[in-house]
Amino acid sequence: MRPPIVLSIAGYDPSSGAGVTADIKTAAAHGCYATTCITALTVQTTEGVFAVEAVREELVRDTLYEVVRDLPPAAVRIGMLGNGLVAEVVAEFLETVRPPNVVLDPVLRSSSGAVLLDERGEAVLRERLLGLADVLTPNLAEARVLGGLVGVDGPELVVELHRFGCKAVVITGGDSESTDDFLSFGSIQEWFRAPKIRSRATHGTGCAFATSIACNLAKGVELAESVRAAKEYVRRAIETAEPLGHGHGPMNHLFRF
Repeated sequence: MRPPIVLSIAGYDPSSGAGVTADIKTAAAHGCYATTCITALTVQTTEGVFAVEAVREELVRDTLYEVVRDLPPAAVRIGMLGNGLVAEVVAEFLETVRPPNVVLDPVLRSSSGAVLLDERGEAVLRERLLGLADVLTPNLAEARVLGGLVGVDGPELVVELHRFGCKAVVITGGDSESTDDFLSFGSIQEWFRAPKIRSRATHGTGCAFATSIACNLAKGVELAESVRAAKEYVRRAIETAEPLGHGHGPMNHLFRF
């Protein structure tokens, strides 16, 4: 049987802990085939992000349409967009093609504090992309920025995010002590709880989580189980990782092999 195709629209991380190269590994671990569209180039290591340059929007547009024409995806994972021009191209692409199982991971800042999306890009996220995504996977800080609510927790935040047209919202807790994730989808509201794993192999956890959900959805797994399986995948990838680099190292995306 042909493997499901999962399209990754994201940035390029030379350390391969996050972005499209990490998505390729995650897709392979799930028995899927990854196609990619790079939105931004970064100078990045396990120690942080030192420079960002968005890919020319015309190149992003041509890549998206040509890739899906030849290799139609069963799911899409959207990560770092780089700037508002690229965000608008991606929104136009989703509006035109309407691919299935769009998982939007709104990358606004790196864990080291680098700004990865400009104000115009944030506006496109709120006004266009949130309503085009099937699943939104922000961490708590990102959810508060997108919802415009400071100091509000997951269950209250999802109400505001649904107002922007989000069909399903998973607010991840990896940046807190509990790592509890909260899913809201229609009448379903569910907590996915887990203890904190003490490890520095946590670079790109959000990318892997969102891509894992996309892969599971591409294989026909229902949403709640896709989220549960993605959480377990990330947990095992962290637990089995060898220490690499001098900062927050990559997970072991291919532990299943």
